[in-house]
Amino acid sequence: MAAKERKIPAPPLNPEVQPYWDGATAGRLMIMRCKDTGKPYFYPRAHSPFTGSENVEWVEAKGTGVIYSWSVLRRAPEPYALAYVTLDEGVTMLTNIVDCDFDKLACGQKVKVVFKPTEGGPPAPCFAPT
Repeated sequence: MAAKERKIPAPPLNPEVQPYWDGATAGRLMIMRCKDTGKPYFYPRAHSPFTGSENVEWVEAKGTGVIYSWSVLRRAPEPYALAYVTLDEGVTMLTNIVDCDFDKLACGQKVKVVFKPTEGGPPAPCFAPT
């Protein structure tokens, strides 16, 4: 059953993650990469989780991946699907699944990023089945 689109609260903003939200505003999904190891990572932070180094950079992700796991929260006033999506780059992010019938979601299902408006902030990267 497809759900009515819910309102997404505006994210808290700070200088460390501003490039992530600037990317979302421009329709680009940004992740980080450790320049010492070449490994991508998510959640954005100023230090590499692999080396502790500040030798990191922002890179644009393809915006495609697969559902690793999900849960539909039906007790909310506007039910929604929360999921871990593993991006093609190999990182996994917690996100919302939108624009679909929640009863047809499956692990391994291909998804793509879509940007949904928030209440007074930058758009939020969510994912929809392809």
